[in-house]
Amino acid sequence: MSAILDDLALLSVTGAADAFAKGEAKAEALVSACLARIDAHDVKVNSVIRLDREAALEAAQALDKARAAGEKPGPLAGVPMMHKDMYYRAGKVSTCGSKIRRDFKPSVTATVLQRLDAAGAIDMGTLNMAEFAQNPTGHNAHYGDCHNPWSLPYCTGGSSSGSGAGVAARFFACALGSDTGGSIRLPAGICGVTGIKGTQTRVPRTGVMPLSFSMDNVGPLTRTARDAARVMTVISGADGTDQTAAPESVPDYEAALTGDISGLRIAVPREWFFYKADDIVVKTFEAALEVLKARGATVDYVSAPSLAAIGTYTAVISRVEGATIHANWMREHPGDYAIHLSGRLFGGYAIPGHYYLEALSRRGPLLRQFCKEAMADYDIVATPTLRMRVPTLAETDIDKDAEANWARHMVVSANTRPFNYLGLPTVSIPVGFDDRGLPVGMQLSARPFGEAKALKVADAYQRDTDWHARVPTL
Repeated sequence: MSAILDDLALLSVTGAADAFAKGEAKAEALVSACLARIDAHDVKVNSVIRLDREAALEAAQALDKARAAGEKPGPLAGVPMMHKDMYYRAGKVSTCGSKIRRDFKPSVTATVLQRLDAAGAIDMGTLNMAEFAQNPTGHNAHYGDCHNPWSLPYCTGGSSSGSGAGVAARFFACALGSDTGGSIRLPAGICGVTGIKGTQTRVPRTGVMPLSFSMDNVGPLTRTARDAARVMTVISGADGTDQTAAPESVPDYEAALTGDISGLRIAVPREWFFYKADDIVVKTFEAALEVLKARGATVDYVSAPSLAAIGTYTAVISRVEGATIHANWMREHPGDYAIHLSGRLFGGYAIPGHYYLEALSRRGPLLRQFCKEAMADYDIVATPTLRMRVPTLAETDIDKDAEANWARHMVVSANTRPFNYLGLPTVSIPVGFDDRGLPVGMQLSARPFGEAKALKVADAYQRDTDWHARVPTL
């Protein structure tokens, strides 16, 4: 691959969009660069399920012609993207990472894809994912496991495995993921990229495969906080076809990225998020806090309410709602599920209805308690994205060795799940590498609809560090 193509593939969302808008790069060249990088390296990473090569090049050529004719480009014009294979595009196969939907062609296009199209983004196809988005490590028995581009034997995090790995590998500038228990933030933290889960209901979910009615979130994985801000501005906001989408107006998230966080107060909850945490994770996280302090933020360690109940409530909700969504398939095609997923879904049928209702009813009170005790005088809650060092694929493959790997499997998402139950906007950014060269991530959470504040802190950190700019050697 030529140096010019390689350089174009390394451009971020804002870098690619701005280069196209200024006439410094053609959309066709941007797409060609990403396609060349996929051709050269995805045989090792296994991030792609469907590559729409010709359609992407045709869309890029149309953009180039429109720009040459004097049309004003959209905020994402020319930016190559691919998305988790659960975002429906009418007439295109969407497998949802499953055997059951291997040939499924939806009749609708997801609202978020329509918004990205309107902003000029170029969709190049779909990405590997955990089966039906129900796995925090990214294993997939049907399409093969996705590999971490920093070190191939290691997991990518899930369930948006191809999204995290592909953005890290510079196969495309942005990928949509979904986040029900951490499935955007885990691949972001484990693959060394930026990922954001907005406030529950911030982004419409029409045309997106459901996992849990109560906790599903749509969001991007990108290189930088600025990239995430631009994409979130495009995809957020009420949608007439999704009655759960919040009516709150959408700010210009990118405009909030001033770099000034002086006087901002950050809380670090002591208990849950550091339980048996690996020393290298804690040390790297604390070094990241020092960067924020140097920019004028105040950091305090605080006590937070017990989150053990939240872990239980999250499991109850996701299993009951997952079992409800999959009821017909579980009756008709039980053998078509991976072993771990079949066990998870069948378990949902054994949970009494009053447990499910209790889990739902406690969300409001526990959110108020968390905001009162952990965020009372603070703007942001900061935590490690993952307590442990990145595990290998073998260490987290519960289909092959459930007894040995189940505990580690659950610890992977221990720090991300609470923010789904609480519905709080949370961004994960890379803050360093461990002793084996694998990424370490930090989560920044804000009050409901405080995405701009979380992104502002993330961007301020990235102005003084270069972890997000480092590229794995493939």
